[in-house]
Amino acid sequence: MRSDRFTRRAALALAAGLSLAAAVPALAQDGAAKKIRIGVIGAGNIGGTIGGLWVKDGHEVMFASRHPEALASMVSGLGPKAKAGTPEEAITFGDAVFIAVPYKAYPDLAKEIGPALKGKVVLDAGNATQKRDGALYDEVQASGIGATSAKYFPGAKLVRAFNAANYKVFAKEGADGGKDRSGGRMAIPIAGDDPEALKVAEGLVRDAGFDPVVVGSLKDADKFAMGSPGFGHDVTAPELREKLGLSK
Repeated sequence: MRSDRFTRRAALALAAGLSLAAAVPALAQDGAAKKIRIGVIGAGNIGGTIGGLWVKDGHEVMFASRHPEALASMVSGLGPKAKAGTPEEAITFGDAVFIAVPYKAYPDLAKEIGPALKGKVVLDAGNATQKRDGALYDEVQASGIGATSAKYFPGAKLVRAFNAANYKVFAKEGADGGKDRSGGRMAIPIAGDDPEALKVAEGLVRDAGFDPVVVGSLKDADKFAMGSPGFGHDVTAPELREKLGLSK
């Protein structure tokens, strides 16, 4: 009887360990990022730039469009690890998902793919602007950018990332572009409520050629939202922590 109880406990422990490993697809046991599949929703300036950096680092990336055939030239130029598909296909494909679309698209996008994102690690790069987004911008001002994104994608393991600079800066400093800069690589602020999702995001930030700086939970994403004092800095991780008043 005692042996049976021990066997059952061992089996439960093994199952729990396997469950945790599945929830953190981008981390190896030594903390190094593994190559995973990433679905990119939005293949414009930000999505195309960051997704391209991940492809160059060895990840398989599916870029999504309602008309994936329009992405043929881009994915062909990135090589065999890049693919094109619909948003639904990209979500199914990806161990993690990167959302890089205009913020005004979030309500409709939530209706289309929100349920499929439940349980997924989702990196969210959207920014709300007053001129373009109207009432949605007002909602962000009232509730915060992290809380608003979480409202539209409930159940997703959301991490705010890659929203705090222009894509041209990412293209210049990403991957090997910033290897020779003085003081270290460009820092990318990130924020999220799920600890394991944050670890996945940290690994993907590093794989794109940057240094991640965890600012806090989703409510802290306002500290580096567009228009905030933490937005738009091309600085190293120690410099960004100082600007944001974070402990070292």
